[in-house]
Amino acid sequence: MPRDTRTITPGDIMPLDQFETIRAEKRQDNLIRKRFRRVAIGPHATIIFENWDSMWWQVQEMLRVEKGGEAQIADELAAYNPMIPDGAELTACLFFEVDDPVKRAAFLGKLGGVEDHIFLAIGEHRIAAVPEGDTPRTNADGKASAVHFLHFPFTPDQIAAWRSGDGSAMVGIDHTAYGHIAMLNAELRSELARDFG
Repeated sequence: MPRDTRTITPGDIMPLDQFETIRAEKRQDNLIRKRFRRVAIGPHATIIFENWDSMWWQVQEMLRVEKGGEAQIADELAAYNPMIPDGAELTACLFFEVDDPVKRAAFLGKLGGVEDHIFLAIGEHRIAAVPEGDTPRTNADGKASAVHFLHFPFTPDQIAAWRSGDGSAMVGIDHTAYGHIAMLNAELRSELARDFG
């Protein structure tokens, strides 16, 4: 199974005409997967935990939309492969959502450095998020990006604690301008345990 390699290769990519024949089914699979991997953190933040399947879907959709053909594949794999959990981590995309554009700009303007204030906790263990290093997520003016790509590196003891089902699991943000914690239910915890090697 290609998912076991934790890497999407060019051989995993379907030609667009073939992808179109299964796209509706795969889109539904992706929506269901997101429902089991999505958590609201307070009123304005949502985190979605990624995996091989979600990244494969993103690559296929980018190829479908941009129609760059073979020449585009390498760039998409370089962009999305780093977000596939490596067996000792969880990866996620965090969104800050405020509908009104003026309020959104003001909100993000107060969130500078928030990427360093995101964490998972399981029992006594705390796992700090490590932002994907593709681009700075806070600009020179101190305004945070609305989207953050995150890695949560686990030690073997932390993986064992996660899999045990013991203790409370939660995801949180402890920035001074946005402090919220969300509990992770047993179903989500079990789903995410599949991302460990």
